[in-house]
Amino acid sequence: MIRLHAFAARRSLRTLALALAIGGAALLSLAHAAAPPAQQVLIQQFKFAPAALTVPVGTTVTWTNKDGTIHTVTSATKVFASEGLDQGGTFSYTFTAPGTYAYSCKLHPQMTGTVTVQ
Repeated sequence: MIRLHAFAARRSLRTLALALAIGGAALLSLAHAAAPPAQQVLIQQFKFAPAALTVPVGTTVTWTNKDGTIHTVTSATKVFASEGLDQGGTFSYTFTAPGTYAYSCKLHPQMTGTVTVQ
């Protein structure tokens, strides 16, 4: 009788462990599925490309400088600002609130862009 209870207890523990593993994997999958994809903006030929970007809340945007000249990514309202980016340098910002975010290169003010967050 004791052996039967021990067997049933081990079987119940294995079933519970399997259920927890499956449930945990499902939650992890949902968390990854819910994260918005990252977006890229290239800085090249003294322009931001794309100059206008629309993303969902929670998106991380990464700017990459492809020019041989230092550039910055500076929001008009000072919400975000990069240091000077050398060629190959990157700057990332995660947008957590809806709105339209205008930005420019503070070294080359003719370089402008916007990120619209919905």
